[in-house]
Amino acid sequence: MIDIAREVARVRYPVMALSALAWSALAVGPGMHVQGLGVYCSATGSGGATIAASPSLLLALNPPSALAVGWALMLVAMMSPLIVPEIHHIRFTSLRCRRTRSIALFVAGYSGIWMIFGVALASATFAYLALAPESYIPTIVAGLVAFVWQASPFKQRCLNRCHDKPPLQVFGLKADLDAFRFGWSRGVWCVGSCGGLMLFSVSLPAGHLMAMAAVAILIFCERLEDPEPPRWKMRGLGKAGRMIAARLRIRWRMLRRKLDLLLEQ
Repeated sequence: MIDIAREVARVRYPVMALSALAWSALAVGPGMHVQGLGVYCSATGSGGATIAASPSLLLALNPPSALAVGWALMLVAMMSPLIVPEIHHIRFTSLRCRRTRSIALFVAGYSGIWMIFGVALASATFAYLALAPESYIPTIVAGLVAFVWQASPFKQRCLNRCHDKPPLQVFGLKADLDAFRFGWSRGVWCVGSCGGLMLFSVSLPAGHLMAMAAVAILIFCERLEDPEPPRWKMRGLGKAGRMIAARLRIRWRMLRRKLDLLLEQ
């Protein structure tokens, strides 16, 4: 007989610890924040002048390897708690001797999609820094896109697909392909669900870590919601907010009852 609670704990706690380590690394080191020409100008004593940056200068300021490491850390910090249910699904539907390989293939497919999206984000950031350094217009545009996408029925379609748990083959090459396909398909729907928010947080001129933390909390709360018909609706904390509010009401009633008892004495 399988101890479900114990099996869940075996996945949840290591993943949460890994996420915490990634957040700690981001706190002391850079994330995927493309540095603009303002950093270069202040470093060279140009008085912080705003001029167009050449692609070669931007690449010198932002080595691709450093951006890739920063983006990978962000993925581990923000997205690893989201795939705990998927890892459970693989563990419970795979043979014991294949679990580690199947999970690794799933993670490879999932992270591969997000790394491709990271390349697209970095390319877009390079483009607007080269054309309009230190401009808030890209941030405003990204914010509007994220706001509309957050309320759109297409976002709900992506969220619904993020709840899918497809059957996985058990033996041979088909099992490996299913695990990898499960990873990249889940990555595609996650990008569709969270991509607008990620774009907005990366486009901010400052405060990227705080923005990423806020986005991580929001997308985690969104995953707690049950699938529903796609429609225009502003999405936020949802069920998590209601749960927190209910817990606070219970605490407040208990506190009031204790205060009433003390006053009666």
